[in-house]
Amino acid sequence: MNAYLDNSATTKPCEKAVRKAFYLASDCYGNPSSLHAIGYEAKKELDASRRAVADFLGVSENEIYFTSGGTASNMTAIIGAASAKKREGKKIITSRIEHPSVIKNFELLGEQGFTPVFLEPDRNGKISLDELYSAVDENTILVSLMAVNNEVGSIQEFEKVKQVIKAKKSNALYHCDAVQAFGKIKINPSKAGIDLMSMSAHKIHGLKGSGALYVNKNVRIRPAIVGGGQESGLVSGTEAMPSLCAFGEAVKDIGDINENLKKVKSVRDFFLDKISSLDYVFVNSPSDALPYILNISIEGVPSQVMLNSLSAEGVYVSAGSACSKGHRSNILSSMKIEPARIDTAIRVSLSKYTEKEEIDMLFDGIVKTANRIRR
Repeated sequence: MNAYLDNSATTKPCEKAVRKAFYLASDCYGNPSSLHAIGYEAKKELDASRRAVADFLGVSENEIYFTSGGTASNMTAIIGAASAKKREGKKIITSRIEHPSVIKNFELLGEQGFTPVFLEPDRNGKISLDELYSAVDENTILVSLMAVNNEVGSIQEFEKVKQVIKAKKSNALYHCDAVQAFGKIKINPSKAGIDLMSMSAHKIHGLKGSGALYVNKNVRIRPAIVGGGQESGLVSGTEAMPSLCAFGEAVKDIGDINENLKKVKSVRDFFLDKISSLDYVFVNSPSDALPYILNISIEGVPSQVMLNSLSAEGVYVSAGSACSKGHRSNILSSMKIEPARIDTAIRVSLSKYTEKEEIDMLFDGIVKTANRIRR
């Protein structure tokens, strides 16, 4: 038995998604832009997938644009919004705890003459709405803040961001990276005042290579990728039909969000109860974090050492600290977590399929490794 606990990185595709992808790859393989029968059948499948995503969010089908994933959705929203509104101002606001696909696009826009502002989080990985209020002004054209942090699971006050923007009498667009929130907590972007919202299929048991961007029907952004005019001209390029149509099946297979959340919380709390007996384990995630994500530090055991040791035992988590270049986690550093805890952090991320037996394996692996390394 293996314990896969790295679901924030990617999830195992559900059976319905795999079956749909196989059908699109083997039988219904036409180009949805083609004007013959097999192309028409492919177009119907693509429309059905788009409808599934739209219905789940409670929005119109013509507000959903398919992309190649969360990164492409973020880039399309950020670059597209800044390009469309550049004559209204140059100020763009985000935070230090965003995904690299947000931060790097803001840095890129900074090189192009825009003025990026990076809000700092508090110790719990939360962005203050008061600081956002102070930052927004008449020159602000875009605010991009995530719904759920990918490393510690902190849930932002994403439903109040647009209220802050309006309170400052700003016409700034509001983009929300909901990649870690979509399918796990209820979000109706229209009711929340979200203008642009990014999603990814492989975080909800779909396939890699597919994502979506919600664009409010009253919002116009410029395309970041031009070409054949697919996705109503916003995201050109022939659609990756197997993964995009599997996306719709994964959405339909989500089930009851509240029931899923209840189950995941019980598994997360089971783990918290077990590690409470270990005086060398510290929790970095806030108490009100999304239960799907738990960031912890094991004192005296470097992240990569713990990762390798757990992997050898068939337990799979991710390092909450080091990137490929060995730098400390930008998110934990921004939260003012002590360097020693950052260097020993791991992220445990659950799914609706995670069982307590997997948590037992994780706990045993942590104890075994700690007893060996911390002598």
